[in-house]
Amino acid sequence: MPLPRGAFAAMGTVVSARLGGEGVHADAAVTAAAAVFARWETRCSLFDPRSELSRVNRGELVLADAGDEVRDAYAIALDWRARTGGAFTPHRGDGAIDLNGVVKALAIAEAGAALERAGFERWGLDAGGDVLVAPVAPGAPPWQIGIVDPADRGALLARIDLGAGRLAVATSGSAERGDHIWTVPGAGPTPFVQVSVAARDILTADVLATAIVSGGHEALDESADRFDVDVLAVRRDGSLLATPGWPRAAEPAAVTRPGGAGVR
Repeated sequence: MPLPRGAFAAMGTVVSARLGGEGVHADAAVTAAAAVFARWETRCSLFDPRSELSRVNRGELVLADAGDEVRDAYAIALDWRARTGGAFTPHRGDGAIDLNGVVKALAIAEAGAALERAGFERWGLDAGGDVLVAPVAPGAPPWQIGIVDPADRGALLARIDLGAGRLAVATSGSAERGDHIWTVPGAGPTPFVQVSVAARDILTADVLATAIVSGGHEALDESADRFDVDVLAVRRDGSLLATPGWPRAAEPAAVTRPGGAGVR
């Protein structure tokens, strides 16, 4: 099935862009954004055996000899491991380095910067449910982001507005791809099937959504106390936990698949 205009496949999902305001031709801007994702995949994909990170994990390339982007992404991931007390980690149980927890967010942020350089005043990027938007002008309507119900992928669980203090929201969990996030050793299965985090930047949102799924209730409490974020967590029994800043009621919003969010 062909992708809609303004969308492209990357990192195992679909990335869609909404553009508004005066700027260069939209197709050229979307192409520039797609090139950002393609470059990060070339460096850090674990599905492409030719990527630098795949070669590092096979022992064919020493990490210190890898490119700046790989080494910088690893350093960022290590910093977040320390900041989350190990709930987030770039290391798999088999010792392999996995940078997926930061690379998609880094690509989203860089692609957003490319859209800004192209002259677009209003833009939104949705990469498989991880959403970043441009700040909205005073008096302009916010971006309305709908969070999909993990028990019914055609329904919305909640909504949050982006564009002022919150520019990003990321969703992690098992509803779309099954259990794929490693939990903290000794903690047992995660109590959450889905966690959404809204923050000022996409990297914070994406990392903490993963960390909370991995670390459970303790990581949720720690993240809510230490970071300027809003959190919506869905327990395995379908009950919700939400920080005070997250509205509980869902309102009509576009739903995009795959992923956990819709943007309009």
